[in-house]
Parts: sequence; C-alpha cells; structure tokens
Amino acid sequence: MDIAYIPSPSRGVLYLGPVPLRAYAFCIILGVVVAVWLGSKRWVARGGGKHTVGDIAVWAVPFGLVGGRLYHVITDNQLYFGEGKNPWNAFKIWEGGLGIWGAIAFGAVGAWIGARRRGVPLPAYADAIAPGIALAQALGRWGNWFNQELYGRETTLPWGLEIDKTLPNGEVVTGIYHPTFLYESLWCVGVAALVIWADRRFTLGHGRAFALYVAAYTVGRFWTEWLRIDEAHTFFGLRLNDWVAIVVFLGAVAYLVIVGKKRPGREDPASIDPTATGPSDDAETADPATDLAKGPAKGSAKDLAKDPAKDPAKDLAKGSAEDSADRSRAASRPSDKKADTESAERAAESADKDAKNLT
Repeated sequence: MDIAYIPSPSRGVLYLGPVPLRAYAFCIILGVVVAVWLGSKRWVARGGGKHTVGDIAVWAVPFGLVGGRLYHVITDNQLYFGEGKNPWNAFKIWEGGLGIWGAIAFGAVGAWIGARRRGVPLPAYADAIAPGIALAQALGRWGNWFNQELYGRETTLPWGLEIDKTLPNGEVVTGIYHPTFLYESLWCVGVAALVIWADRRFTLGHGRAFALYVAAYTVGRFWTEWLRIDEAHTFFGLRLNDWVAIVVFLGAVAYLVIVGKKRPGREDPASIDPTATGPSDDAETADPATDLAKGPAKGSAKDLAKDPAKDPAKDLAKGSAEDSADRSRAASRPSDKKADTESAERAAESADKDAKNLT
C-alpha cells in the first residue's frame, strides 16, 4: 500500500466562460517570460541593450514552437497518421507534444534572423539566454503533469506520481509511476545554476555557455528518457531521443573544447550590441547646448595637441586682458577730449594774432 505519492490534477484546463485556459499553454508562456527576463538581465550585464533579447525572442519563440511540434509529429507520427488516426490532431499543440530538439534547432534559426536584423552576434546572444532556456524547460515540464503524460515506470517510491486517466483508445491507466516530469524539471533548474556559475567562474563566451547548457541538459534527458514508458521508436535497445541526446552531447562537448582553444574569454562588450549606445546624433535630435559644449572642447584638445601656444585658457586670459585695456581707454576718453579742445582753442588764438600782425 502506498502511503505517499504525488497526486495528478483532476483536469488540465479551466474555462473562463467559453474560453478554455489550458495549463500546458500557461506553463509554456510562463517559461518564455522567465527566459526573456533572465536573458535580458544577463545581456545588459554584458553591455547589450535592454530590449534586444525581447526583440530577438519575437523571432525565436514562434520558430521554436513550430520546430518543437514538427519534431514531435515526425518522430511520433504513429500517433497521428495511420488507420483509425486523425491527422488534424497533429495541430492540437495544447494537448502536449513539443520536442525540445526541434524547438532548439528551429528556435536558433529564428534567433539568427532576429540577431542579424539587430546586428548582434548569435553566439553572444545564445550565451546570455542559455540559463533562461533551461528554466523555461523546467517550467514547461509542469504542463506534462497537468496533462498526465510522459511519466516513467511504475514505482513504490514515496514521491511516485499517481496516474488515473483514459487514453484516446479507451484504455484506462491507473497506478503510481516515476514522475519523470519532476526529475527533468529539477535537473533543468540545476543546469541553469551550473551555467550561471560556470559563466562567472570561467568567463565563458563565443557560445560556450550555451554549449555547456546543451551538454548538461542532454545528460539528464538521457536518464529520464530511459525511465519513460510512453510509446516511442527504439534502435538497438535505446529510444530515439536517447540516441539524439548522445549525438547532441558529443557535439556540444566538441564545441566547448574547440572554441575554448581558438577563442578563449568573452566578446568585447562594445561589439556585441550596436544599439546599446542609443541613437546617433543628427540634425533633428542633436542638442545645440550639448554640441556647443562638446565642439569647443574637442577642437581645443586637438589644437592644443598640435600647437601648445593655442591654449584656450591662455586665449581666454589674453582676451580678458585686452577687454580690460579697452575699457580703461574708454573710461579715459572724456579727459582726453577736453585736452584736445583746449589745444584747439589755443591754436585758434595764435592764428588770429598772426593774421593781425600781417595786416
């Protein structure tokens, strides 16, 4: 008899009048919000603009959703195509079914488009957003709990997950199973913490923080996938997603090693986001007072470097001295004018005397 277990919710959708509010979709949306929030904080700390991550996410998120759904439908096509199946169910994304491999691959394409439009290097953007993606996955896995899906083998552990649901084919499933959704959720939180720590400790750049996230995630995905009992294609005794995890892990580790040797350290903060410095000055936005303050200072510095005699401070002092002299002369002009008048009168008297003597 089980004395403890994790209960499953009685339903995964609430209705606001005729509008359905699906818990699976809510978990996905919440994950996106957290990823953008954390990614923005990390991007700004690296010297980027505060809106860049959100602007690029506008491209990355839709691509990721489409890619995730495509991967699921292709690899689990038996659920949607064949005798007695309804192909239109492939579009019911709210019922669950997003493949992380397709989501990351297509999301990277969308991020590349957005990054090119913003003039941002994709590896630097990926490094900033990596821990946020891991947290988004951790939150998204709770959507599987609401849908009572992707659970593991039966177990007697006290944290086993209670399942009581009816499958589309009419089969009723009841029992206590490994909560693989919880295992992966906790693992993703640990991956996010690992990436943040390693990024600070080793100054990861040029896509290496993202590669560390991928490598660490695939390790956890391998063993949670091994526990799952939902229908899946197998090859040589391993599920398809296990093989994908192995290949992706090797690729991520190779990237870490190669790029770490060729391009150690992190990108120059001034080069990762051209929009972080704000709009350039032009005739419409320039501030005359600012230009006046900047212009003489810049010109004076150059002139002083070329010719020390052209020191603005000396010119200012010289100009002040000349102004003082002019004011002094102006002040003395009344007395000079009086003296000139007296001289003129004496000259006139002398001229009159000379004229009388001649006559």
